[in-house]
Amino acid sequence: MARDEQEREDAFPRAPSREQWARMSEEERVRVVEALPGEVTWDEMAMPEGDLHSQAKMGALQALKGYFSRQRRRVYLGTELPVYYPAERRFAPDLLAVLDAETHPRNKWVVSQEGKGLDWVLEVHVGGDRKKDAEYNVSRYARLGIPEYFIYDRARQRLEGYRLPSIEAREYVPITPEQGRYGSEVLGLELQVEEGRLRFWAGHALLLEYEELIDRMQEMMVGLQRRADEEARQLEEAQRLRQEAERRLADETRRLADETRRREELERRLAESQAELERLRQRGV
Repeated sequence: MARDEQEREDAFPRAPSREQWARMSEEERVRVVEALPGEVTWDEMAMPEGDLHSQAKMGALQALKGYFSRQRRRVYLGTELPVYYPAERRFAPDLLAVLDAETHPRNKWVVSQEGKGLDWVLEVHVGGDRKKDAEYNVSRYARLGIPEYFIYDRARQRLEGYRLPSIEAREYVPITPEQGRYGSEVLGLELQVEEGRLRFWAGHALLLEYEELIDRMQEMMVGLQRRADEEARQLEEAQRLRQEAERRLADETRRLADETRRREELERRLAESQAELERLRQRGV
């Protein structure tokens, strides 16, 4: 490494080495962690890559957050969070995951303080030189012991996945896709590029992003409203039919009552006529 480049590397803040951390008191550790910046400089970041980059990153974050929240699993997810490994130059992945970690908001991840490193990293590439994501990070993340690393090349609509074959290993092996899906042992999910976006699958279930969930909920609400309207219409029709049946029953009851009265009147008159005839007969008329 050239002297100028080495000086540039040394200018960036770093977390203490494991040996330095072990020698510190708790008060010293707190002061060191607080002093580490919660942001990275423009020199350390890739050039902004616009909506294609941010949408892919946030879409993945939303899908994973929703899934692990429903599973009630403690998985910390962060985007472009400064990460400090002991004595290493800091970096800020597009998306990172740490299993069994508290999910409260952070402005940095200090491995020595947290007690563990990253479990899973995703980098989204849109334009420019792919060397950082496809070569340098593949070597660096493996050396740091990050179990899985995925690269989503949105410009080419390609996905690459890497995994450490063992806990002790410090060199990645490529993840072989099956039917277009890359399995993540860390997340317990499958990844796939489909219809121009990065997708996550839990078995046969597609993990939806927030906008998709909102659209799905709106469709469900429309369906429920239609069902409610139809049930209201059916109830109204049933009430109309019931009222019509009640009216017909009332009419029929009145008709039967009228016929009964007429029959009784005729029977009364007939009885009167028969009685009159009997009187006349008795008189000998």
